[in-house]
Amino acid sequence: MVKILDEILKELPQDKISSVEFEAANIVVYTTSRDFLFSGRALIREIVSRFKKRIELRADNTLLKTQEETKEIVSKLLPEVTIGEFKFDTARSVLILEVDNVGAAVGKAGANLKEIQKHTHWTVEVRRIPPLRSKTVDAMRAVEFQETEYRRKFLNRVGKRIYGGWSKGKIKGWARVTMLGAANQIGRSAVYLQTTESRILFDCGIDPSQPFGDTEVFPLLDSPDFKLEDIDAIVLSHAHMDHCGLLPYLYKSGYKGPIYCTEPSRDLMALSQLDYIKIMQSNPGVNAIYKAEDVREMIKHVIPIGLNEVTDITPDVRLTFYNAGHILGSAFCHVNIGNGVHNFMYTGDFNFSSKQQLFNRADTVFPRLESLMMENTNTGPKDYAMPREEAEEEFLKIILDAYVKKGKVLIPVFGIGRAQEMLLTIEKLIKEERLPEDLRVFFDGMVGEVNAIHTAYPEFLHRNLRSRILKGDNPFLGNNFKSVDSRAHREEIIGSQEHAIVLATSGMLNGGTSVEYFKNFAPDEKNAICFVGYQANGTLGRKVKDGEKTILLGNSGSEDDRVSVNLQVHAMKGAFSAHSDVGMTKKFLANLSVKPRKLILNHGEKSKIASFAETSKKIIPEVKVYTPDNLESIRLL
Repeated sequence: MVKILDEILKELPQDKISSVEFEAANIVVYTTSRDFLFSGRALIREIVSRFKKRIELRADNTLLKTQEETKEIVSKLLPEVTIGEFKFDTARSVLILEVDNVGAAVGKAGANLKEIQKHTHWTVEVRRIPPLRSKTVDAMRAVEFQETEYRRKFLNRVGKRIYGGWSKGKIKGWARVTMLGAANQIGRSAVYLQTTESRILFDCGIDPSQPFGDTEVFPLLDSPDFKLEDIDAIVLSHAHMDHCGLLPYLYKSGYKGPIYCTEPSRDLMALSQLDYIKIMQSNPGVNAIYKAEDVREMIKHVIPIGLNEVTDITPDVRLTFYNAGHILGSAFCHVNIGNGVHNFMYTGDFNFSSKQQLFNRADTVFPRLESLMMENTNTGPKDYAMPREEAEEEFLKIILDAYVKKGKVLIPVFGIGRAQEMLLTIEKLIKEERLPEDLRVFFDGMVGEVNAIHTAYPEFLHRNLRSRILKGDNPFLGNNFKSVDSRAHREEIIGSQEHAIVLATSGMLNGGTSVEYFKNFAPDEKNAICFVGYQANGTLGRKVKDGEKTILLGNSGSEDDRVSVNLQVHAMKGAFSAHSDVGMTKKFLANLSVKPRKLILNHGEKSKIASFAETSKKIIPEVKVYTPDNLESIRLL
């Protein structure tokens, strides 16, 4: 038994305790005594204060009321609350209530939850009924309850690893990071952190701009340093495929450890990965690198962490997520190494702009920060985004021009983030009466499902948007917005003589329904295409953006796949990007509450990283800047 449990047991009345177990970094005390379930709270608070760990007291399942009795009791105690679902995790003595009004269900200072526990002995957690039902959210949450016994054993195993080398004092040693992807390039993000005690992988993505089967698609996991069986934990910054796309393959290959991410990142990455499987299956000659069951296996091992929540993930590494402002659930990954010896932060992707409607700008206040690894997507000397107000005016003109001509506007979008930002922008312009109230806006691909996932997690959204959704004013349910739910519907839009705005995935025209719309819209000069996101070299989107007038889709060479590009081509030059431009990236560095001593630049084109390396030294003169290539390592301490 791990020593910390022995020390905690010494503080407890052992005749009233059935077991003390880990739930990853949390410690759960199960009691067989009804009296101690309530009287023991004060003692638990004292132990928490002494050990500085999260410790929870729960009823042993022999004390629990039956599910039918519990439903009856809860319904009587919460007569004014609409309860969508009761979910019973008997392995952990936890009841999850899905309700319409979280505040009313919880009660003042949690009074209602305490009352429910008093009468049923279940520990109660409350979730909000989402205004839009998401199949993905429902499926991800269902996995928790279909695998409750496995999850309990898994979390206990993770806890034993975390506390196997547990120490109250500082842990001396070394730490280094190795670039397995996204070094002097964009795509296939993977960063390997090694310490004296731990092996942690930050992100494991693909490069969506590369063709299937190309060796450049995947991170360099064949590095001599990297062994899957050695990995203690994976930390995911966010759910874009260039950061999460290869994770199911790791479980297919035998990894059984945890992934730490925010709850929305868990749902979004599963949705993206399942969509990627469909894309792989639709390409002749391409063997899918993983299947749906591998995604499910991955989900069984996800440990969701909230923003600003500190948790141990290995004996010498403590993780905190901070808001990155990039997409739903995106997070800066801040790790404290060696109980305060060194603090390293991996940004993943971030946005420091205050002009976006979807998210609050990225955080800049951290307790300590000795080393920072920062993305450089838009940090070239000319990478200044068009001012948001100016971009909205240009976007308005594009839409109105097509509306008057009864043309169609295709907006290729990344389904996660940019689609929702553009829908909010269109909704704002309609409400301001700058766009006609009969404007027809369609979204295709996985956009509708992603909209639903956004509304399931309003606490991660911009404060103004969160307030609207909680008050029942959901902008994604606007009368102008229609989901394309079938091929027949898609063909109807394509063949219609009426105007239409179409948001479709993928954002680089390298797959998905956006390619079908482009093929049909491209020959007609009444139509337009509007790029609102990054277009990587070699993608169809980049070719169109760069002005190619004849494009061959696919590899068949058939004339049916040859497209004449006559539609109007527009690019918003970063105004609606989910990434900071070079100006905002400089402001982010300047506004950091603590300045790093080491700055590692990644996730950017080589020339942009080289340029920003010089810029960053002017912002933080004392910083040492690194611009590593893939497979290079940097010692942190």
